[in-house]
Amino acid sequence: MEFSHYPVMLSECIEGLDIKSEGIYVDCTAGGGGHSEEILKRLTSGKLISIDQDDEALEACKKRFEKYKGKSILVKSNFSELDSVLNNLDIDHVDGVIMDLGVSSHQLDTPERGFSYNSDAELDMRMNPLSPFSAYDVVNSYSEFDLKRIIRDYGEEKFASIIARKIVNERERSPIKSTLELANIIRSSIPVAAAKKEAQHPAKRTFQAIRIEVNHELDVIEPAIHAAVKHLNDGGRIVIMTFHSLEDRLVKTAFNQYAQGCTCPKDFPVCVCGNKPKLKIITKKPITASEKELNENSRSKCAKLRIAEKL
Repeated sequence: MEFSHYPVMLSECIEGLDIKSEGIYVDCTAGGGGHSEEILKRLTSGKLISIDQDDEALEACKKRFEKYKGKSILVKSNFSELDSVLNNLDIDHVDGVIMDLGVSSHQLDTPERGFSYNSDAELDMRMNPLSPFSAYDVVNSYSEFDLKRIIRDYGEEKFASIIARKIVNERERSPIKSTLELANIIRSSIPVAAAKKEAQHPAKRTFQAIRIEVNHELDVIEPAIHAAVKHLNDGGRIVIMTFHSLEDRLVKTAFNQYAQGCTCPKDFPVCVCGNKPKLKIITKKPITASEKELNENSRSKCAKLRIAEKL
C-alpha cells in the first residue's frame, strides 16, 4: 500500500518556519514527507533531517526524496530523542523545527495497523511496529481503574466508567482481540440517546485514548520542545501542529514558560533568578485550518498550529 498522508495546513507551516535556503531544519514527524519535501524545495546549500519511527514512513520518504540527495537525512527515531539525533549527527544548531503531532492518515487508513474502529484488524495501534507494547496489552491487562483513567483523561469521554467496566467484563470471558470487537463493546456501553446526539463514531474518543497510551504521545512532547529550543539558532523557528486539546495545552504551556523570562515571585523587588526569555511567541492564538481546507480534509478540523521564535 502506498504511504499517503495529507499534510494539514501545509502552506501555514512552511510560512511559519521562515525558511533560509542555506539553513538546517528538522522535521520531527516525517510521515509521508509532505512537509519535508516543501522544506527541501526551498533549500540550496541547506539540509533537512527528517525523523520518524515508522519504517513504512521512512521508506516512502526515501523514495520521495531521491531527487534531493545531499540535502536530506532520514533518521529512524522518536522525536523525543531529538537531542540524541542531533548529537549523533554532530549538529549543534538548527534554523527550524517542525512537529506534526498525532497519528498519520496512512496509519489510520491501513486496516492492519489496528488504529481504525471502522475496519476489523488485530488490536495494535503502534506507531513503531517494533514496539513490544500494543493496544491489545492495554485493553486486556490494564485494571478497570487505569482503563477508566486513560479513557477519561486522554479521550475526554464522559462514559469512561461504563466503558472500562464493560471492557473488563467482556475480557473475563475471552481476550478482546480485534478492533471491531472493541468498537462494538464501546458502542454497547454508551446510552443510545447520547450516541444519537453525536455525528462521530461512539468509539472515536476511546480509540484515541488507547492510541495515546500505547505510543506515550503526551509524554514525548515536552522533551522534544526542550531539545528544539536548546538547538535552535537565534531567530530560528519552532512550528508545532496538534490535533488534540491535551497536546495543544502542553505546547502552549511550554511556549509560555520559555517566553516568560524571570520566574521570581511577584513580590521580589528585583530579579534574582537571572532567567531570560528564550522564545518569542509568534502566534498569540493558534492558527486553524481555512474553510477551504476544512471542506477538503475533515481531519484538519481539530488542528491547531503554534509558532515561536528563538531569542
